[in-house]
Amino acid sequence: MSQVRLCQGGVFIGLSYYQSLLLLLLLLAAAADLKTDRIPNGFLVTGIMIGLYGSQWCGPGLRSSFLSMLLAFLLMYPLFKIGGLGAGDIKVLVMTGCFLTIKEFLAVLAASFIIGAVMSAVKLFMEGNGRERMVCLSAYVSEVIRSGHWKLYGEDLEKERGLYQRNKIHFTIPILLGTALGIGGLI
Repeated sequence: MSQVRLCQGGVFIGLSYYQSLLLLLLLLAAAADLKTDRIPNGFLVTGIMIGLYGSQWCGPGLRSSFLSMLLAFLLMYPLFKIGGLGAGDIKVLVMTGCFLTIKEFLAVLAASFIIGAVMSAVKLFMEGNGRERMVCLSAYVSEVIRSGHWKLYGEDLEKERGLYQRNKIHFTIPILLGTALGIGGLI
């Protein structure tokens, strides 16, 4: 496949093969996350290698890809440390970053968090436990302030596994949707 074909017409109308490939990778990652609660590392490494290889011709270039990947890691790692995001979510964001410029990545990241917030609000409404979750969040924030140390959010809910699982969202879905909006020019 020539460089021109890779960078032009694609699977989806108006998108290059490179952009279509990113959406396909994110769709597969979301499917794996929903099915198994995990995203295979080999899959993510392959996606990153494809993104970096393609970034030389169709994407932002290697330098920008590496900076986007680094930014994804640096911004999201603190959320992982407190239990707000899973390691797989961060790795999917790193993979996404290697396909995008820093500006595009930040727009996708913002859209992903907005979509995730809406999904969470809908889930809280559907589960009918918004007040209970706000009490848990308030207790968590109070404990962190009182102790002066970060702790894993939801650690106390592990004992009540059903409550923790019931309120969990798979962040790969907001990442997929945010990326689709970004690539589609809607953000």
